[in-house]
Amino acid sequence: MKLVVVAVGQRVPDWASAAWDDYAKRFPPELRLELKAVKTEPRGSRTVEQLMAAERERIEAAIPRGARVVALDERGTALSTVALAAKVKGWQLDADDVALVIGGPDGLDPAFRAAAHERVRLSDLTLPHAMVRVLLAEQLYRAWSINANHPYHRE
Repeated sequence: MKLVVVAVGQRVPDWASAAWDDYAKRFPPELRLELKAVKTEPRGSRTVEQLMAAERERIEAAIPRGARVVALDERGTALSTVALAAKVKGWQLDADDVALVIGGPDGLDPAFRAAAHERVRLSDLTLPHAMVRVLLAEQLYRAWSINANHPYHRE
């Protein structure tokens, strides 16, 4: 099974790339973590709705066919780390790939959010996109470690 993070935005600081790579390589072969960065629509004379619609097309093209779609959304369900671990375990039992989608500067297209299988939020705080990628990778790894009884997570 793959956890595919689809993130709008191609440029991130070196520290974020290094942190992402560090967490991604920790995953076991049966639960791979993959990043698909999609281009941010250039800001200009177009409306926010037009920008999000253009990004939506790129996002949808990056999502693996048949994947469960989880939109990261500030209005989504708040999860504890243990609750995320339970979700990951359920996703693994379903054996479908999961696409976790991080929107662009204006967020995700409302119709895309509504069509997603799930909507979750990582924090009540506003976070930079690069930080969201790293935080998500770390929390997914931590969720795996809980399910595998690995000593990484302690309570």
